[in-house]
Amino acid sequence: MRLHMHLVSDSTGDTVTTVARAGISQFDGVVPVEHVWSFVRSRAQVEQVLSMVKALPGVVIYTMVSPDLRQVLEEGCRELQVPVVPILDGVFKALSRLLGAETRQQIGRQHAMDDGYFSRIEAMDFMLQHDDGQSPWDLNAADIVLVGVSRASKTPTCIYLANRGLKTANVPVVLDCPLPKELDSLDKPLVVGLTITPEPLVQIRSNRLKQMERGSTPMRLADDYTELERVRAELVYARRLFARYDWPVIDVTRRSVEETAAAVFQLFQGRVGRAARAAGETPPA
Repeated sequence: MRLHMHLVSDSTGDTVTTVARAGISQFDGVVPVEHVWSFVRSRAQVEQVLSMVKALPGVVIYTMVSPDLRQVLEEGCRELQVPVVPILDGVFKALSRLLGAETRQQIGRQHAMDDGYFSRIEAMDFMLQHDDGQSPWDLNAADIVLVGVSRASKTPTCIYLANRGLKTANVPVVLDCPLPKELDSLDKPLVVGLTITPEPLVQIRSNRLKQMERGSTPMRLADDYTELERVRAELVYARRLFARYDWPVIDVTRRSVEETAAAVFQLFQGRVGRAARAAGETPPA
């Protein structure tokens, strides 16, 4: 079954798209067809959305602040007999009751260029400068350091964490090669080892090699990069390193990048909370 999903937002559309995808993922046999309408801030734009909804009926899911535009969209959907869902209304109402205050109804406020925004930019810049073992002399400035063999999802996990404002670096584990000496003296960052089972890693690496062969700038890799026994030896070597340093380890075999990043973030929060309690402070939320 195909379902047309009209995702309407007066800002970037990230929120409505994420929520809609999370919702539709719970239904088997449904093929979503997304129509994303971003920065819808005029009546003419809403009417354009409604004309597409009329041609391709399905469901309308939206996040919009303007009461006038919301009314136009909802009335249009009722006339077309198409379900319309304001996904943030329940959240706003619950928060208003709890806080005893009304929302400011400011478009795109979550994307404001405030301290949090610049913190994320700084974290992303730090991540790029410390990807794949770069700038090891500066590792102690990180919040989190991920260590693991090639293709264990270190870089994409770092990107997710940097988007949360965390300065994250990653260091590759290469068989029979020592880790950067700076790892021995780290006292600030949380260091986490990432591991994976051998067979899926061989498949991931094989797919990566195929992509590189199709590319215009092929990279040189060891001849045994995808050999199962060599991969097993790499993972054993990495596990021994993690145990030697007593780093927490996350198995990414059956985890998406988002799930891995969430697991690392939970470890980080726990570490920060323990440090705050030891100092007699209130742990951050």
